Amino acid sequence: MSFTITDLEQLQTEHPEWQMELVEGKIIVMGPSDYESEEIGARLITFLNNWVMSRKLGRITGSSAGFILPRLEEDDSEKRNLRAPDVSFVRADRLKKTKRDFLELLPDLIVEIKSKSDRIKPLEEKIQLFLQLGSVVGILIDPDKLTVMVYRLNQAPVLMQNGDTLTLPDLLPGWELAILELWPPEFE
Repeated sequence: MSFTITDLEQLQTEHPEWQMELVEGKIIVMGPSDYESEEIGARLITFLNNWVMSRKLGRITGSSAGFILPRLEEDDSEKRNLRAPDVSFVRADRLKKTKRDFLELLPDLIVEIKSKSDRIKPLEEKIQLFLQLGSVVGILIDPDKLTVMVYRLNQAPVLMQNGDTLTLPDLLPGWELAILELWPPEFE
């Protein structure tokens, strides 16, 4: 059986506690993230929001914001994918007013954070799909290795580690984040 976005919306009405994505006609129920991965996402959202909101550059969302993806040109199917990156950014000129629905546009920036049970390859594939469809930058954060990979279409990924500074001049000129700041602090 192949599901549609309407089917997914119906399931969400019946099960509001479920977080789901629609991938190639299959509904994927997302399990909760481990605490550390979620904290990293919250930290990144905070750092991004502090910069973006004060400059009115756009909108930052977390892992529950759904994006209806356009079909790839070679895709003849009626299936539409609905995906939810862990963190996303949409420029203000592309989304002047927020919507009370899934967005039929691509975020300019998507971030995936590897949780304890995730495998890297599906996360990289998700990022590559967004880039192929038109997102500008994809980031994969791996708390296990304390690394950040920055992806852009048709470019080699850039590996970043502690001691490096993340910048996104093509989206957020002037914004900087030391990679070390992503990792949750240890309290004594």
